[in-house]
Amino acid sequence: MEISNRCRERHALKIWIPACFVCLVAAAIVACCISTQETQALPGTPPAVLVDYHRVGGIPGYDDRLVIFDNGAAIVSSRMASHEIRLNRTDLDQISSIFTNAQFSMLESNYTAQLGTDLVHYTITYRGKTVNTEDSATPPQLQQVIDVLNRIIATGDGLTQQVNPLGNVPVSIP
Repeated sequence: MEISNRCRERHALKIWIPACFVCLVAAAIVACCISTQETQALPGTPPAVLVDYHRVGGIPGYDDRLVIFDNGAAIVSSRMASHEIRLNRTDLDQISSIFTNAQFSMLESNYTAQLGTDLVHYTITYRGKTVNTEDSATPPQLQQVIDVLNRIIATGDGLTQQVNPLGNVPVSIP
């Protein structure tokens, strides 16, 4: 009896040791492949958000968002759909100029209307600074920024067919 148990134990060890070794080697290979794929999927620093714009409300019932990344990629989303658009370096430079000319960094954080129904509410974040405003309370220098961002949303939604979504927007405030 004792001999047959030893034989079984030896036979089990002969099977389990190679099986464990194969599993360890397979796990090491899989781990190496996964880490290689993750490294290849992350080629560098991800793009930073340049502009995050959200408009909501109003008679049309807007709920639109525009996120522009510093590499020119932009996402336009509404209640119905989302689209990706590409802005070129000239577009990005014009957008930056418009924010600079509006002295966006000097604006207050909130501009609230005293009266009004069905107002459109805007939240604009540019380079980390956020400004909230509403129709009829928007400072004049901020209106051009809103107009340009609305034009980009319209282009992204396919409402207009322009080659340049910024059109011929002047980059200085009169």
